[in-house]
This record gives sequence, structure tokens and C-alpha cells, in this order.
Amino acid sequence: MLDVEGIGKSPLRKEDWPLLRGEGCFVADLKRPGMVHAFVVRSPHGHARFSRIDRDAVMGAPGVIDVITAEDLPDRGRPIPTRMFHDEASNRFLQRPLADGVVRYSGEPVAVVIAGTRYLAEDAAELLAIDYEPAPVVLDPDDAVAAGHVAGHLVVENGDVQEAFAKADVVVSGEFHIQRHGAVPLETRGLLAEYDAAAERVTVWGAAKVPHVNKKILARLLGWEDGERVRLVELHVGGGFGARGEFYPEDYLIPFAAIRTGRPVCWVEDREENLRACNQSREQVHRAEIALKNDGTFLGLRDTFLNNTGAYVRTHGMTVPGLSISMLPGPYRWPAYRGEYRSVVTNKTPGGTYRSPGRFEVNFVRERLVDMAARRLGMDPIEIRRRNLIAPGDFPHDTGTLFDGHPVVYDSGEYEKLLDKSLAELDYAGLERWRNERPAAGTRRGLGVAFFVEKSAPGEREYARIELDAKGEVLVFTGTASVGQGVETVLAQVCATHLGLPYERIRVIHGDTAAIPEGMGAFGSRATMLGGAAVMKASQHLRQALLDAAAEQLEASADDLVLTDAGVAVRGAPSRAAGFGALVAASGGVIKVEDRFVCELLGFPYGVHIAAVEVDTATGSVRIHRFAVGYDIGRAINPMLVRGQIAGGVAQGVGGTLLEEFSFDPDGQPRSASFMDYLLPTAEEVPDVEMLITEDAPTPLNPLGVKGAGEGGAAGVGAAIANAVSDALGRAVTRLPLTPQRVLELASA
Repeated sequence: MLDVEGIGKSPLRKEDWPLLRGEGCFVADLKRPGMVHAFVVRSPHGHARFSRIDRDAVMGAPGVIDVITAEDLPDRGRPIPTRMFHDEASNRFLQRPLADGVVRYSGEPVAVVIAGTRYLAEDAAELLAIDYEPAPVVLDPDDAVAAGHVAGHLVVENGDVQEAFAKADVVVSGEFHIQRHGAVPLETRGLLAEYDAAAERVTVWGAAKVPHVNKKILARLLGWEDGERVRLVELHVGGGFGARGEFYPEDYLIPFAAIRTGRPVCWVEDREENLRACNQSREQVHRAEIALKNDGTFLGLRDTFLNNTGAYVRTHGMTVPGLSISMLPGPYRWPAYRGEYRSVVTNKTPGGTYRSPGRFEVNFVRERLVDMAARRLGMDPIEIRRRNLIAPGDFPHDTGTLFDGHPVVYDSGEYEKLLDKSLAELDYAGLERWRNERPAAGTRRGLGVAFFVEKSAPGEREYARIELDAKGEVLVFTGTASVGQGVETVLAQVCATHLGLPYERIRVIHGDTAAIPEGMGAFGSRATMLGGAAVMKASQHLRQALLDAAAEQLEASADDLVLTDAGVAVRGAPSRAAGFGALVAASGGVIKVEDRFVCELLGFPYGVHIAAVEVDTATGSVRIHRFAVGYDIGRAINPMLVRGQIAGGVAQGVGGTLLEEFSFDPDGQPRSASFMDYLLPTAEEVPDVEMLITEDAPTPLNPLGVKGAGEGGAAGVGAAIANAVSDALGRAVTRLPLTPQRVLELASA
């Protein structure tokens, strides 16, 4: 076999060259002949009613081509459906593309102005007259429950929870608040839509995350039975992290505007729009408790929590609270567990998924409770965890919970082995010595640990097609999408390994629904586990097809043939060879194989986060002295990319733990609509991340043995830092973010 840059190596990313050379193409870079621009007029109120929109003045403004309101839409705008967790409760709270008589959050689309430039459209929009009558707002999730604004409700119970708590020696409880924050990707959302009237076909550039799913939703909203009339094309994407790629009102409005005007229509949101209207995430309130024996053995866990999904249920449906309730048990044995959630609607920006959705939140809750229990019992935080970890012989481990109707069964794990390796490799003993040293005056030191289980590979299936041309160049078509995670690189490595041709010859195509017939996209760390397995199968089949074709030409057994740079040769007799050109010509001009990989069960990577912090009791600042991550992902296709994923996730976790918060005033107005108020972490706050990547528990669910690597960097940050701050101050941390003001309140309590 040729020397290829295959699995386990770290070749340079294929995605980087066009970006480094300034040849990247994002939505704002794309131009079409006759293109015009859209500006979305948004509600200035958190809740208001209106009966009339006067657009006459706007239509007379310079450069204005059209103004679109709800009355212009078919059926006044069909509700945008969910793609998961279809239930009647959620369907009562779906969003229509444009508000029709009532607005329910500040930033809700009310109208679209189309003009020759964005500036002309934005200026003209100021002339739009809307007779708003402000109405009372509901912001607090408890108030939403009292008002009956419950979009989703679920109870999960295993074992006898009442008995577990009745016979407990110790019960530890708390009310935990996780603030609203979100992805805030570098590239804001944007779309460019063009309608071909002759073909009755619309093309939309700027798709992300789930192009094929959104294609079906768009066709449905347009009232087109033939989904092939819609083409979605993914360009370069400046970050996804869960928020980019959901189906938003604009994903319908911009194609509709292109069809209505007969002109290509472009829309790119500015940062203020992004902070007001893009999906936010994380806001949950948990009332949780654990029951234990005096020796630290866990007996039971129960939790009732509220998930604030904002004004509407968007396409993610009940994904976030569903993941929270299913993943709260984490890596521990719980003889009894009861979880209950209510997902409520309020007059805040709609919520959605964000890196490690639902798990960042419950990891904070569970791991804080475990630390609080250790403190109550006088136990070491490591020892209480070790005592309750799921043992290697207990896998596969059925947690007794469900996600999207599927059992949550941990596929494989060596939890205690990872804990031991992490403590040794990342020098936990040295950190304990550091913590016990006398710090500078006014400074306190703390050490925190969080153990978590992640999930990967929802979506059940993925598609791959591989084509080989006469020059020996390979095209890999995948139904997954690229949001910057390195999918082109990883899938090329999988193909190189199993096809046997050099990495440099392989090009990966993704995100074009006209070139790729099906696909589930990129979310939930699924691209490698499902997409990689599909590419592996297709590569093996293409390799066999090559060998079989050459065997016929060379009159030799396929088992006696090997791939070379030029084609296929007889092993030990390189002069007896068939070139790629001859093989491809004999196959009709291209050799092509397509395949699919299907797996209904999820994969479950797992990890340990260790945080060492210094807290300044005079200013409330938290300085991260060291941060370390141990993570087992089954198998690392590209170790460099895995490390990059973890480092990026930690950075986002630090932001969500110490700085970021979407807050609202009593009238529902966002207080964080610019980077003056919404604080992102910088190089000052984000530490160098020490990492230990292990492959002790490859999954049996796919032939590569891989699990997802994209979300473990963020999953445990809030829990680990909160435990470290609590350790430093001797106070129970029950609320994020740990802003200086909040830390000062804790220090003085």
C-alpha cells in the first residue's frame, strides 16, 4: 500500500489553504448579477400588539424595491416546524416568519425592506409606521409556568427514588441557575437567494449545519411538493457551535423575497441583530438533590428544572431539555433517578442549542452537588467520584433515560482508568501542593474537578459517494457539513487509509444539495462517527471495485494486486499493471461507489476537567492558574484537530463561566446587544489548556471505533471552575456566570 496521510496522523488541514490565501467565500463575499439587499425590520418591544403597518412612505423612499409584511405571505406565513421531538405542546409555540398582529420578543421580524443596497433599505425602514401597543412581559421561567406557558414537559424515573431518599444518611440539595448565553460566531448569519423563473427553482447560498434538512423545510414552507426545486449551497462558515444553521425566519423570507421580486436578494445581519435575534442558549433553573450513605455511596438523584426557551420553539424543539434530563446521571451509578423538566416560553429571544447543549448545564449541577456532598461528608472530591463511577464491566450501561425516543446506553468506557491517567499525567498532586501554599495577601486558591459523559452522533445515518477519475484523483461526496471542524481533512484521511491513495489526491465535497442527494449535516459531534464510517465503507468498496476491474484486465486474482501511484499492479511484478486511465475508461469514464452508514444508538465519549484558580477577594476577579482536560474519544483520526476542538471548547466554556450573559430589562429589552455589554473571553482570560487524549474505549457502534470530539472541551468547564472557586472561598457556588460582582458577594457571605 502507498504511504498515505491516514488515520492517526495530523496532516495540514485541507480547509486552510483558501482561507490563508484570502480566497475564502463567505456569504458577504458572494455577488450575483442584479443583486439587491434586504433589511429585516424588527420589533423594538419585548411584547406588543399592532393592527396596522403603513408602508407607503417606505415604498417611496430612494432605491426601495419592495416591502414585505405578513399579509404578503402565503397563509400569512406558515409556522416553521421543528425537526426533532414533534409534539402538540411544542407546536402551539412555533414561530411564523413575520409577526402578524403581535410581537413576543425584542428583535422579532415584522417586515422586510428590499432595496438596491443594505444602507438604502435600512434608512427606508425608519419610515415604516407600526402602531405598537406595548403589553406585559413574562421573563422569569417560574412566572411562565404559573401563566401556563409550558411548551414541553417530561418526567423520567428509574428505581425507587422515595425509598432512596428515605434511607439516606445524608441529603444534599441546591437551587442552581445557569445564565442565558450563546454561540456568538465570528461570522454572523447571512443568505443569498436567487430564483430561476424558467426552471421554477430557487438557489440559496449560505446554508450551514443541516442543508438537506433545511431544504425540506424551505420547500414545505413555500408550498412546493417537489423538494428538488430548492437547492441549498454551503459556503465557508465562520463558526457554527449549534446556533448557525437552524431554520430561522430569514431562511424563508430571503428566498421568498427573491421569488417575489425576481432579483437575487442578499441579507447579512449585523452584530446587533445577531445578539438580539440569533438563538441564545443555556438558561435553566434546577432544583436538585442527591441521597448518599455516610461512606459516600450514591443512593439517588432527583432534579426538577425549568428550561427557558424564549418566545418560540424553534427547529431544535425540545433538544436542549431532552439532553439535560437524559444526561444528568453522568458517569455515576445511581440506583434511583428522577428527572423532570418544563420547557417554558417567555418574552426573551428564542433559545436553541450551543456547544454541549443541555450537558454544560447539568454537568454544572451534578458536579457541584457531588462536591457539596464531599464537603458535607469530609471526603476528598476525587475519592467520592471514584467510589461511584460506572465500572468497566458494566458496559454497555443503560442509564434508563431516553433521548428523542432512543435509549441512552453508554457504549463503552474506562472511567476510572481515565481518572487515574489524568490525575497522574496532569499532575493533580502538584496542584494540591500549589493550592495549600500560602498565596499573596487578598488571594485565595482553589482546585476543582468535574467528570462528565458526552454524547455524539445523533441523526442515525449518513451518506457518502466516492468517485475516481482517469488521473487517479478522488472526489468524496459527503452528507455531513463543514462548520470549521475540519471535516474535509478527517474524511480525506479516512478515505486515504481505506482506499489506499495519497491524502493529497483526495478532495471532499459537502453542503450542496444538488450534488449530494441526502445527508443529515453537522451537529452533535456526528461528522466523523457517522460520516467517517460511511466514507470508510465506500472507500473499501471502491478499492475492491478497482482491484476487481484490474484483475479482469490483467487476468490475475484480485488478492494478488496492489494499488500504486499510477494504477493497479501485480504484487511483485510492477511491470504487469493497469493504469487508472484504462481502468476508468473500461468503467465508462468514472468509477463511482456510494454507501450509507446507519446507527440508531449514540456514542458516549467522556472526560475529566481540572481547574486551578486564584480568586482576588478585593476585586472579585478569577484567574485560571492551570486548566487541564483528560478526554477519551475512542479513536483519534487526527490528533491535532482533536486538540484544537478541545482548546476551542474550553475557551467558550470559560466565557460562559466567567463573563457571558444575555440579560434583559423589566420590559424585555436586551441589555447585551453589543460587545460593550456582552463580554467575550480574550487571551487574557483563556489559559493554555493541558490535554490528555486517550483511546482506551473505542466504540463498538462503528467500524472506526471513533466517538465525537467536538463538545467535550466545553462540557465540564463551568463545573470545574465553579468547584475551584467554591474550594477557594469555602462557599457554595450555585449560579453562573462567576462575574466579579458575584464572586465578591460569595466572598463576603
